[in-house]
Amino acid sequence: MLLRPLFDNPIARRIRRLGSRLAAAGTAGYPPDVRRRLKILNVICYLIATTTLLYAVQQASTDYRLYADMVHLNLAIVAIVLLVPFAHRINDIAGGLLLIAVEYAALLGFASFFSREGGGHLQYLIAAAAAFVIFGLERLWLVIGVIVLALTLHLYVWYTFPISGPVSPDQQAVIDSLYTQGAITTFALIAASVYYAFSLAEQAKAETDAVLRNVLPDPIVERLKANPGGLIADSIEDASVMFADISGFVALARRLGANATVDMLSRIVSEFDALAVQHGVEKIKTIGDAYMVVAGLPEPVPDHSARLARMGLAMLATVERLRTENGLVVSLRIGMASGPVMAGVIGTRKFSYDVWGDPVNLASRLEGQSVPGRILICPQCRAKLGDGFIYEARSPIEIKGIGAQEAWFLIGENAGGENGAGVTPSALPRSQSAS
Repeated sequence: MLLRPLFDNPIARRIRRLGSRLAAAGTAGYPPDVRRRLKILNVICYLIATTTLLYAVQQASTDYRLYADMVHLNLAIVAIVLLVPFAHRINDIAGGLLLIAVEYAALLGFASFFSREGGGHLQYLIAAAAAFVIFGLERLWLVIGVIVLALTLHLYVWYTFPISGPVSPDQQAVIDSLYTQGAITTFALIAASVYYAFSLAEQAKAETDAVLRNVLPDPIVERLKANPGGLIADSIEDASVMFADISGFVALARRLGANATVDMLSRIVSEFDALAVQHGVEKIKTIGDAYMVVAGLPEPVPDHSARLARMGLAMLATVERLRTENGLVVSLRIGMASGPVMAGVIGTRKFSYDVWGDPVNLASRLEGQSVPGRILICPQCRAKLGDGFIYEARSPIEIKGIGAQEAWFLIGENAGGENGAGVTPSALPRSQSAS
């Protein structure tokens, strides 16, 4: 908490935005996975450029005449490494190949000047981790080739260049400093590469998890993660299903046009989604202007009918509010049924969590038999809701595949019902109250 002001202020935010833009340089147009890899490569290049520039400054300030060649070599490395983001415009491996070429050649130059005691050859070890990050697992043979070449050059430096180089023994402190810096740089770059790779992987995992939880109920997501590819199928002894449909949608969509229709549907569905979370029920799907929601699964709850009833009443109130705000002639028909159902995840691509059973068919048919601004419920729902709600009897209706079926309009919730709260008839539009 004490450090939060240091990292959450305008200057820190600007620095983070600049860092994000630099990391993303040259990656536009690539798929997300490739962009992540190229971002990591860019960060590695910026770290290399920074440390190399520090080497150049240190050597120039120590003895420019003695280290002039190395100063110029370091500055050349900085310039070339900073071209790597521009090389991404050629293809997704051009920048990596450019970095490998300049680094491998430069490390040989350092070894020839400072001998193997300078520690430059240690940086060949970075390839063991960085090659996977730079080129990705899909180019495994290229990764193996880069690593083998790095190992070969590391051993070549060790066996080829003498322990004492052009630097005289009285410069041993400089050699020790260079070796220490080389070791620190090697460890830091490996650690930074792995950390950044893991942080991007965790970010991608979190994004994927969030998308998955928008498609499937949380308990189903956890079951899939625990048993990937396993069958998800459940039988639920008692649950409630509700269908809602916008009355006159086709004519309204024809009049509004595509943009206005999608905007209207998106707003209505977003409001319904928020109500589903508020009332503790599960949205199953939307089909055009139809909205399907269930309660009592995937985890059973004793008050599933009451949850859906309250949500249905809230949906009617929401549509009435939107009618007033936008002046659109929009009405909602709702059907609701209860009973035993089956549920599970179907498909492997664009899979979905779906529900089957007689209550599903009955709720759909009740929605079709309902009237705008009303909720039509089955006898099982009426019995489960009890005296906590207000009803209006409707004459028996003929349901395909079932026959004559009693049904009631759900008008509202008694003010003195469960929890002493809820939607009362007076809270609904007049067209939705009992006559």
